[in-house]
Amino acid sequence: MSKPRLIKKYPNRRLYDTGESRYITLHDIAGLLMQESDVLVLEQPSGRDITHSVLLQTVIELEASALARLSIHFLTSLIRSYATANAGGTALHLERALETYLATAARPATHVSGPVRGDAPQHAATS
Repeated sequence: MSKPRLIKKYPNRRLYDTGESRYITLHDIAGLLMQESDVLVLEQPSGRDITHSVLLQTVIELEASALARLSIHFLTSLIRSYATANAGGTALHLERALETYLATAARPATHVSGPVRGDAPQHAATS
């Protein structure tokens, strides 16, 4: 696994990509993640890790765009899950479900030949 891209967030709320030596946006962070790069976001000057909150902000920005995919029902259920005692179980289950979905979605579609409903071919009775 490669080292995560270090992003620094300054008090003026600007994000600085130390690998590219340039300021970036939340949209740029989404692009890095979609290209399979990991990021680590540190607050300047404290050095505090704020990756979690910046990733949540990135999801909010994506959900406000045409790329939105989280339904009101899903978001409501997610918020309600915070009332359960097994918070770690919720996260683990959601992570596994998403990983399974992404692995399945990444597979090329295969052409299935033969009966669609699994019907067995009809054979004539022999006498």
